[in-house]
Amino acid sequence: MGWKGLVVGADSGIYRVAPLARLNASDGMNTPLAQVEYERMYNTLGGKPVHNTLATHWARVIELLNAAERFLALAQEPGITGTDYRNNSTKVVGEGIGIVEAARGILIHHYKTDDKGVMKKANLIVATGNNYPAICISIKDAAKELIKGGNVTDGLLNMVEMAFRAYDPCMACATHTLPGQLPLEVEIKSAGGKLMSKLTRAI
Repeated sequence: MGWKGLVVGADSGIYRVAPLARLNASDGMNTPLAQVEYERMYNTLGGKPVHNTLATHWARVIELLNAAERFLALAQEPGITGTDYRNNSTKVVGEGIGIVEAARGILIHHYKTDDKGVMKKANLIVATGNNYPAICISIKDAAKELIKGGNVTDGLLNMVEMAFRAYDPCMACATHTLPGQLPLEVEIKSAGGKLMSKLTRAI
């Protein structure tokens, strides 16, 4: 559908990655206990797809249960401690692109090296980058719901933080910087764009 800006609806073109997106796209879980909880979530929330942002936490717990069941099954496989394994080359020269589904969502990595295998260029598109438009909309929706008549409650920052924490964002990954902190700043503006007040928190 392409980029149409920060708009919602069937034709918006905005998508999400991570646990809830994976469960929405799946036919079920491949372990029994996780399957029971998968069915419970969708029965409780009215079927597929579920777009409630905070349901991402529920989906994450189901995936953790699935991972624990798979871990136990793999740990009991005799081949897991066998000696038949592949030895990968430690010298990689040239250019490579990899796309993999990770816990936070899809990762796209692109690397280039020189003829000695020394990294010369790296570009990453991580889950937070994929989710950024949806994060913006979730924050906007939370602010609209929480701020009434210009009144800002003490819990506003906590509630706004709930909206974006559900995505498990990693801004250091998304921006390729390591600031060491995630300060939170909320600006309340009038309909005309005038700054009315500002709340900040150094995390």
